[in-house]
Amino acid sequence: MNPTTRTNTVKMMSAEEAVERIPSNATVAFLGAGGGIAEPTAVIKALAKRYKETKAPRDLTLYYSTGLGDRGDRGLSPLAQSGLVKRAIGGHWDQSPRLAEMVARNEIEGYNFPMGVMSQLLRAAAAGHPGLLTHVGIGTFIDPRQSGGRLNERTTEELVKIFEIEGKEWLFYPAIRPDVAIIRATTADTDGYLTMEDEITFLDILPMAQAVKNNGGMVIAQVQRLAKAGTLHPKDVKVPGYLVDAVVVVPEQPQLYSGAVNRFMSGDFIAEIGEMAIPPLSERKVIARRALFEISPGDVGNVGVGISDGIGLVAQEEGVGDEFILTVETGPIGGVTAQGIFFGASINNRAVIDMPAQFDFYDGGGLNICFLSFAEVDQAGNVNVSRFNGKIVGTGGFINITSNSKKVIFSGTLTAGGLQTEIEDSSVKIHQEGRFQKFVPQVEEITFNGTEAMKQGKEVLYITERAVFELTPEGLVLIEIAPGVDIEKDILCHMGFQLRISPNLKTMDFRLFLEEPMGIREQWLNQTLRNQFSNQKEEVK
Repeated sequence: MNPTTRTNTVKMMSAEEAVERIPSNATVAFLGAGGGIAEPTAVIKALAKRYKETKAPRDLTLYYSTGLGDRGDRGLSPLAQSGLVKRAIGGHWDQSPRLAEMVARNEIEGYNFPMGVMSQLLRAAAAGHPGLLTHVGIGTFIDPRQSGGRLNERTTEELVKIFEIEGKEWLFYPAIRPDVAIIRATTADTDGYLTMEDEITFLDILPMAQAVKNNGGMVIAQVQRLAKAGTLHPKDVKVPGYLVDAVVVVPEQPQLYSGAVNRFMSGDFIAEIGEMAIPPLSERKVIARRALFEISPGDVGNVGVGISDGIGLVAQEEGVGDEFILTVETGPIGGVTAQGIFFGASINNRAVIDMPAQFDFYDGGGLNICFLSFAEVDQAGNVNVSRFNGKIVGTGGFINITSNSKKVIFSGTLTAGGLQTEIEDSSVKIHQEGRFQKFVPQVEEITFNGTEAMKQGKEVLYITERAVFELTPEGLVLIEIAPGVDIEKDILCHMGFQLRISPNLKTMDFRLFLEEPMGIREQWLNQTLRNQFSNQKEEVK
């Protein structure tokens, strides 16, 4: 055999040619995250176009760990066509709402599993394992004693099962074995080896490709550019060429929906802290500031999308951003994340790892603290973020994170829908109350189980712009109120249950409501010096 002969069969083709190879009834796995992160947009659009014109392929099962899209018509929303999709198994639904709307109308089957579970299941499928046995999801809507992650009446097959091993309950999620993977990288060589130098994060690209290849399926990779075979640095390669069947080159491939490559987000440059936008004083900043009080130097935490995503910026403003590590479940470690649909697109990262590995650390109890948002809270401390007001949102990484973090901080405004507040004179003024109560008698769906958290000995706080609540074995307790707030008119009247008030009720720190920084760095430094002095005294004794 000629030593220069290459044995791989990867083919270069257009997006239209690639999707022609997807058969009806296939299970198709998609890489990508919100805002266009690592999203194979051209291939997704080509698949949608093919079905619209030919009505083929039909009855696909879609599998995606994260939420692709812009909460509108991008992401997987173009695939929301009658007959194209039979079933969708997703970690998050709100980014591609057209699919969620089909599930809500009972037109297709729908499952929502935790994002970490879905990414880890790809590894299980790749390794030929039957599935994943984990504690993640116990006591939530994923638990088969509740809905088992099924989203509508049309979805009847029970995929999640409960087992007891040595007196402890576990959930078993069966491995889903995709027939097709549609992934994205930055560069492919002509042998199909893929690098991701311009991508924000790697997500679950490798186990996805491995799972499909070991199932005898087809891997389609969208890339921006093509390189000569064997010229990519081996340590930069994220997917070896023997896993790839088709390469689609899209020269205009953007890094995000926002367009050109941002070298700070791809990790090539470090941004000056002063160039970061400091958030103005508002109810969001008050909440982020109060949440920052709960972290300690040296902690490793997770920050979630929503009102909590401003914590990193507040920490930078206070000069303590390097005193602890915040992570994002998609893989970034350290740095400051973007907000909104681009959440997870971070700058100044210290590292970026594969998403399944990030969840391994989370699930094993590695997080000291997490900061997440809430949509509904009830008296037992249960939290709902996954389904409310008739809208299917999904859990994302929420269940993995909250069920495994030692300390859980939930953030949100007390009411929603038209709430208008003003921070002035070191206090909160409510100009217009929100139309919707968020503290309700019973949450519509349990995404975080307060009773389970108390069994595990977790510390759980709920922070709003005007009050702070703590979870106890007896339920929710009011422990702090903001200056200028009338406890009856501004808090108790908006609770859907009888609220217990701490006998040691405090006023929220006045520094939260000032324009200037709070002096957290100096506070931490003084505390460190006091601790060192105390330790020295003990050594003398």
